[in-house]
Amino acid sequence: MKTEKHPEVKYGKTGVLIINLGTPDSTSWWDIRKYLKEFLSDRRVIEVNPLIWQVILNLFILTFRPSKTAHAYKKIWFKETNESPLLFYTRSQANKLKEKIHNDKIKVDFAMRYGNPSIKTRLSFLQKEGCENLIILPLYPQYAAATTATVCDEVYRSLMKMRWQPSLQIIPHYESEPLYIEALVKSINKKLKSITWKPDLIITSYHGIPQSYFDKGDPYQCYCQKTSRLIRESFSEIEIKTTFQSRFGPQAWLQPYTDKTLENLPSQGVKNVLVMCPGFASDCVETLEEISIQGKESFLENGGKNFDLIPCLNDNSDHIKLFETLITRYIIK
Repeated sequence: MKTEKHPEVKYGKTGVLIINLGTPDSTSWWDIRKYLKEFLSDRRVIEVNPLIWQVILNLFILTFRPSKTAHAYKKIWFKETNESPLLFYTRSQANKLKEKIHNDKIKVDFAMRYGNPSIKTRLSFLQKEGCENLIILPLYPQYAAATTATVCDEVYRSLMKMRWQPSLQIIPHYESEPLYIEALVKSINKKLKSITWKPDLIITSYHGIPQSYFDKGDPYQCYCQKTSRLIRESFSEIEIKTTFQSRFGPQAWLQPYTDKTLENLPSQGVKNVLVMCPGFASDCVETLEEISIQGKESFLENGGKNFDLIPCLNDNSDHIKLFETLITRYIIK
């Protein structure tokens, strides 16, 4: 009895997917609106009654906020490549990680939780390329339900629709990983060598979450404080203060607030400030526009003298070494 030849199936490979928050496709009003709608519709990001929230979101926020957000993105958009810094650096991280690992049986790719390239499309691509094992690295050093957990949610949803599922391993938070702390301290020292003034204070600014999320048990603030403490233990030359940025809406968020801190510091005699954002794997609108532009303007207008931003680790060699170390632990020998 003659049987049909089985179609060729790729197999035997491991897929590595690094996942960042996301970015609009452009600075156009519609692309910004599309991105905000996906982001702000996530139940882990906005824990409000969904019926009430959808009315607020569609009638008010998505009518007025895209213009303001587009204005912010236009200030930091990479015009030569026509993309956001976050997309540029995440792609570069994936490419450099691929070169660092240098193994034909390991395929490295990247995705965004919101926007493009989507988690669903990249997981499907890796599966079709013969990746029987998947290693996911959410690019959030400090775990939060609104970041790491929502990446996991989307990964699980995508796998639910696959007939042939790969095995799955998700790398957890790495807020106290020695290579991570070492890279952050080296970035401080590098910045100090490039400026001609001495900071009175270094601010470690993390993205905030509503206080109510923390009260319900989200460990995020604890991980942020742990990272700052470990930085202080390795770098004690200048005082370090932890703050939280990017609050949204009327409710209380984690405090102290970065913007209010920058406004008040000059009146307290702190005239020279460096800011770093350890919770961001790549420079983005929150670091480049909110801190380096808005934060700087506010600090100087209120009497500050010198202000600078320490870049995120982005695609520098220390960061890629950290990623390789985290991922290698999960590769099946």
